[in-house]
Amino acid sequence: MQDQEAIDAQWMHRALELARKAEREYDEVPVGAVLVAADGTLLAEGGNRNITEHDPSAHAEIVAMRQAGQALGNHRLLGATLYVTLEPCAMCAMAMVHARIARVVYAASDPKTGAAGSVFDLLSDPRHNHRIAVEGGVLAEEASAMLTGYFRAKRAKG
Repeated sequence: MQDQEAIDAQWMHRALELARKAEREYDEVPVGAVLVAADGTLLAEGGNRNITEHDPSAHAEIVAMRQAGQALGNHRLLGATLYVTLEPCAMCAMAMVHARIARVVYAASDPKTGAAGSVFDLLSDPRHNHRIAVEGGVLAEEASAMLTGYFRAKRAKG
């Protein structure tokens, strides 16, 4: 049986592929998310779509959770792990709490709007009736480099 670190790296590599696709095909901020069921099967995945869809809520995590909810016929995603290339924002974090996701694994921290411990700690706040286990920093360097490159290129274009 694979150890948890290897499993986390495997799914994060897939999330990074989705982030690259979001940037390459849609000129979106390169963020990807993969939602995995408690039994280890893929439930859903997504990349940022908020620019393309003119939808401020279409972050990669929300896209994946919406797909999973539709596929399962349930708004609760019990036992699931969400892998995402950037630390979730407050909107995404609260959606995860409401969906009852069990665990979030993210790559790069977000020192401006991170809500999984960097700026806010919404996922493990004891005032919620559900708390989510958090693991940060999985393949962080690769995700950070991708995001930095994206924003540098945007600034260079003016």
